[in-house]
Amino acid sequence: MKPEAAGTTPLRQLGGVQLLPDLRQGLQNLLTHKLRSLLTMLGIIFGVSAVVSMMSIGAGAQQQVLAFIEDLGVHNVIVEAKESGDRQALQRIRKLSKGLSFLDLRIIRANVAGILDLTPRKKFTPTALTPKPQREMPVVYGVDPIYQRIAGLRVAKGRFIDEADNGTVAPVCVLGAGTKTNLFGAREALGQYVKVNEQWFHVVGELAEQLSVRAEVPGLAAQDRNNVIYVPTWSAILRIEDAYSYLKDEIDGIYLRLDPSTDHFATAEVVRGILTATHRGADDFTLVVPAELLAQQRQTQRIFGMVMVALASISLLVGGIGIMNIMLASVLERTREIGVRRAVGARRADIIRQFLMETVLISFVGGLIGLVVGFGLSRLIAYFAGWSTIVTVGSIALAFLVSVLVGLVFGVYPAVRAARLDPVEALHYE
Repeated sequence: MKPEAAGTTPLRQLGGVQLLPDLRQGLQNLLTHKLRSLLTMLGIIFGVSAVVSMMSIGAGAQQQVLAFIEDLGVHNVIVEAKESGDRQALQRIRKLSKGLSFLDLRIIRANVAGILDLTPRKKFTPTALTPKPQREMPVVYGVDPIYQRIAGLRVAKGRFIDEADNGTVAPVCVLGAGTKTNLFGAREALGQYVKVNEQWFHVVGELAEQLSVRAEVPGLAAQDRNNVIYVPTWSAILRIEDAYSYLKDEIDGIYLRLDPSTDHFATAEVVRGILTATHRGADDFTLVVPAELLAQQRQTQRIFGMVMVALASISLLVGGIGIMNIMLASVLERTREIGVRRAVGARRADIIRQFLMETVLISFVGGLIGLVVGFGLSRLIAYFAGWSTIVTVGSIALAFLVSVLVGLVFGVYPAVRAARLDPVEALHYE
């Protein structure tokens, strides 16, 4: 082997798979200028941490909403009476329509195919309650026993309302998990009595915790589904007084559970058409189709994710510009070094690889630090703000890959510029 060949063998080998010498030299160059390297990484660190934390917030919020909608029942259709705080407006509506009623329920049952279960709902907000609530006043729901299956309620203690309770107009109730804590705190509630307005109800059951969301879901009124008292439908209608009852709907909700093979959207339109006709176009009800809401929220989640990534990627772009700026300065600073390497046999490809290795190392290490910072930020946000955050594998992979890609893209120009330096001029550069 010729001596000059032997002297250039390590450099020649770098063109193959042996990148370890370039990696070692790149680390040495970065450690030589620790502060400059750290400052160069800051853009990548902030960018990656922003992508991870923002996507974790979005994923947490969307997953909570999606789970809430799924908990409503993707095979359900819910009819809700529109509430009006204006008595005069309500009187005008009553001239056209008497509101939701048992007649509507019977017409729907007789004319809509694919219904597995059906129940009315009568809702009250009590004016007085004993024991006195520690927080917000619970809502009273008058429902049939089948409501438990339609709404997917889980009994934690005791039992739910049964047909005998409804048939005898029994003064019994079942407490939501939030209501139990709201009225009784840590004390036992099963077997106790709750006074709603002027009527005492015997507590025969407690429900397990249900999913609720802080934000209002489009198409659904915001409500704590755990702060509810469930009583038999006819007990609610006949035992609890309702102010201005002559203006109120006979019932204010109808819940339908459909056969999974049924076209839910078409069925919902049939129900809408029937009610529009029977209510003479009074527009005094809303129709909620959880399956439709679920599809809309998933579409919103995809759009929200893309927007969050686009916004957070601006930081990565700024970080990439910072890398290019520093590496261009490094090329000028190391011009003589580049000339020496070219003089002893280094090819342009070797110089390009050396500078690219350094930029990739900067973005790689910055990306790792950014992942740790982003994960920490998401946990802090969840702890202090009480928001639900989820750090997904997808957000980690996306942020990290983009950071490395930024290093490669913004490192190419400085690397090519370094490789194009004339060896003779570089050796004389001061």
